[in-house]
Amino acid sequence: MTIKTATFNGVATIEIARPEKKNALTQAMYSAMAEALIAANSDALVRAVLITGQPGCFTSGNDIEDFMQAPLGQDGEPPPVARFMHALLQCEKPVVVAVTGAAVGIGTTMLLHCDLVYVSDEARLAMPFVSLGLVPEFASSLLIPALLGPVKATEKLMLGEPFSGSDAVECGIANAVLPAGEVVNHARRMAERFNALPPSAVRETKRLMRAPQRAQVLEVMQAEGQLFSQRLRSPEAMEAFQAFFQKRKPDFSKF
Repeated sequence: MTIKTATFNGVATIEIARPEKKNALTQAMYSAMAEALIAANSDALVRAVLITGQPGCFTSGNDIEDFMQAPLGQDGEPPPVARFMHALLQCEKPVVVAVTGAAVGIGTTMLLHCDLVYVSDEARLAMPFVSLGLVPEFASSLLIPALLGPVKATEKLMLGEPFSGSDAVECGIANAVLPAGEVVNHARRMAERFNALPPSAVRETKRLMRAPQRAQVLEVMQAEGQLFSQRLRSPEAMEAFQAFFQKRKPDFSKF
């Protein structure tokens, strides 16, 4: 099993558990996480959701080999990653995340749509979309410049420069940095605090906080998604993915 789920003391936990592949996410894993979020959102006993990875790695992003088998979804359905992200956006309950080690691509993007984020002192975040011949995803081209400012956003989104947990806290992506061995327990304690709060008031407050940007986020997500789909077919992306599978550096000098 690569996605583990459990509900205890009002917290629905979604654990990415594929350490042998650095928690690379497959389409089946995205589907499982989407289903878990939808179930948690409709369960009256759940007051918060906790998303975690494994010691030393939150997720290395998409499993490229699996992703390339059906990157745009099948039979007219949206790809599982889109279903997961929309389930995350539509979750009315607080979503708390514990990040240890690497959080690459979607591993960083999803944090922008969560409510409380705690990272380890070993965390390393990165959004290397451009290096794969692609563009940012799921409103990161909107939210990252808003948080970091345009010049710092250029470093992260265009150059793909990684950043630390401390950087994530400084720019407002994360709440706090903790020692690696303490992150998950701390995040769980924070999630459990919602058990003592009136659930409707929590949900309505989350809705109010997200509402001003919601339409813009959805609009940007749609625009990014269209460009992302086009870029997947581009010669630059093909070169990047071929280089990945051939374990070499891509050569973009001919473009």
